[in-house]
Amino acid sequence: MTKEAVAIYWDFENLHASIFDTINGSGTYPKPANRNRQQEVLVDVQGLYDFATTYGNVAINKAYCNWHWFSNYRQSLLKCAVELIQLFPPGPLAKNGADIKLSLDAVEDILRFPHISSIVVVGGDSDFIPLAQKLKAAGKDLIGVGCRNATNRHWANSCSDFKYYETFALEPQCDNCEEDETETATIKDAAELITKAIKQIALRNGDKWVLKAAIRPVVKRLDPTFDEANYGCRSFADLLKKHNDQFQIERGQHDHLVCLIE
Repeated sequence: MTKEAVAIYWDFENLHASIFDTINGSGTYPKPANRNRQQEVLVDVQGLYDFATTYGNVAINKAYCNWHWFSNYRQSLLKCAVELIQLFPPGPLAKNGADIKLSLDAVEDILRFPHISSIVVVGGDSDFIPLAQKLKAAGKDLIGVGCRNATNRHWANSCSDFKYYETFALEPQCDNCEEDETETATIKDAAELITKAIKQIALRNGDKWVLKAAIRPVVKRLDPTFDEANYGCRSFADLLKKHNDQFQIERGQHDHLVCLIE
């Protein structure tokens, strides 16, 4: 695995509100009847986390929100080891100030942990532009993620790379499923893990063909317990061949290329 390290910072309510407005109409989330109640699960936390792993090992994962109204996200957040930063809004109509706290923490963290190579900021506010300038001046890659209907174009342009949430084509998983309540580690389906890794790498690179050598590190980040021996294989190449009905392999210039069989 590479030693590249990633830090993720979520302006969580910002993303949730953007998705809510996309579903229910622009400007509906800020209304007290919509905002001041337990929120249903709209954000695919796992999907965004999986995307971040294509940039390196996730070393910092912080989400900022008034979590009083977001307890339904409990399982999703636990699965991805998200550190929850509680923010109390100064008034019933005020913003929670997540952008300020988030920016201060991001700058402090890159000073404390210089090994962080990439920073993923989930949010669409133009308030993050000064943060982008500081992070890029420090030599860090800044990846922004936000919804199309609520992302400031100047903020998007200030990032090293920017992805719209909608391009992930993701759906949040049910947090009330019984299987989510188990705390025992299980061996996950190998083909499913590899497929997820290929999709994330292809999304990042814009090409359905991905280098074979790039797949295993991402699979390992998605599931640290991954081991070819769990599936009766001696190597990752053997595991790919075992599922040759799902993955197509071709010889590339320097390494084999792999894509999904549709």
